[in-house]
Amino acid sequence: MENTFETIRQILSSPLWGVAWKIFLVSMGVLWLALVFWTLKDARKRIDDTLIVVVSVLTSLVFPFIGTLVYMMLRPAEYLIDARERELEMLAVEQELKALRICPNCREPVREDYVACPKCRRPLREPCVVCGRPLEYWWKMCPYCGHDVNAKPGPSSGGEDGTFRARADSSSPDGTVDESTQLLEF
Repeated sequence: MENTFETIRQILSSPLWGVAWKIFLVSMGVLWLALVFWTLKDARKRIDDTLIVVVSVLTSLVFPFIGTLVYMMLRPAEYLIDARERELEMLAVEQELKALRICPNCREPVREDYVACPKCRRPLREPCVVCGRPLEYWWKMCPYCGHDVNAKPGPSSGGEDGTFRARADSSSPDGTVDESTQLLEF
């Protein structure tokens, strides 16, 4: 047994062991600094708050290896750029959904400019008889050409060129029609 301890003491006191020990310590120091640098780079990609980034790096610097391990457990799951990209995708989907309506008959999403539901064929809007653009059923006049939707067949209030003519009752008491109300174009 005494011989075993003597052999261990000789190995530990040899110059080769001293060099190996120094190489090991330098390697651990380089690894520690590399982990601190990695913590800095990763924290800047994942955390928006500068104070939290500094605390993460200082924790990794003061507590070698353990600080980086704690940071890895507590860090956000995704990069900032990925989170922003996901938010933009969600905004795009929300905008797309806002452009969609729901068919009252089959509850299928339909686009805002559809005249009929492509699934159940239920009319969603009525095209204007003058300009052909889609009109909601509750509209009293076409906002695009000015055609009175409830007008009876015959002379309409809107002209064929999409203009309004002033009515006789909009004239002034002396019988003249004001120029600003004589012809309205859209």
